[in-house]
Amino acid sequence: MHKKKYYYLIRLSYLGFRFNGWQKQPGFKTLESMLTKTLKFILKDNTFKILGAGRTDARVSSLAGAFELFLEEKPLENLEAFKVLFNVNLPPDIKILSISEVGEQFNIIQTVTEKTYCYLFSFGKKNHPFCAPLMANYQEELDITLMIEAAGIFAGTHDFKNFTTKNDNKNGQTMRTIDSCEIRKNTEISASFFPQKSYVLEIRGKGFLRYQVRLIMGALVSLGNKSISLQELKQLLYRDLDDFIPYVAPGSGLHLKEILFAEHQGK
Repeated sequence: MHKKKYYYLIRLSYLGFRFNGWQKQPGFKTLESMLTKTLKFILKDNTFKILGAGRTDARVSSLAGAFELFLEEKPLENLEAFKVLFNVNLPPDIKILSISEVGEQFNIIQTVTEKTYCYLFSFGKKNHPFCAPLMANYQEELDITLMIEAAGIFAGTHDFKNFTTKNDNKNGQTMRTIDSCEIRKNTEISASFFPQKSYVLEIRGKGFLRYQVRLIMGALVSLGNKSISLQELKQLLYRDLDDFIPYVAPGSGLHLKEILFAEHQGK
């Protein structure tokens, strides 16, 4: 006899600075391991498993991440009370935003319709140390006007083989579509210790390769500090550059801003 199962979509935000990414890894503190540890405590003997909507890298944060909770035998009786209990037992750098029941057909990986990533950065002067978990800082001058103009080059469908890890490149599935890519002044995230001026690279698309956003940011920084030309930046999208040594922007500047699912997620 099959045990009845229950499915829940859980939204959360977290500061990724002290975590080694999402995926559980022996000997490392990760988001998945912390959530699993907490759920084992509050669910007691209930059988469960969790599956994230994606795998963020070390030090990457999220304003609106998501994971699916699979429960056997007994459902959650009060979702709001369980959210409160969950938050009480989680560390202060992880917060559960919402919990909703979904149907068996819901697939947290395949039903994603859009993700929005933001990369927060400043340049010119060294930041206050408290900025480190949230914002990348480049102490040299950057040609921000040129970077703003060039960001749109990445929009559209391209082969991003020069903007991912070697392992992802080997499988040949490096075509991705970016719906929008722009750099603008940061007006969304603020703090008293932030520099007077900061900027954000915002990228929207259905799915991204590993390190893709950080490599795009790295290429734009390389353009801004004159390490590469605009023509060389364009070549990264249209040529096979085996000898290209990419600059991967630090994980601490990257935030998952939003993730959208198909409307049929409901039970």
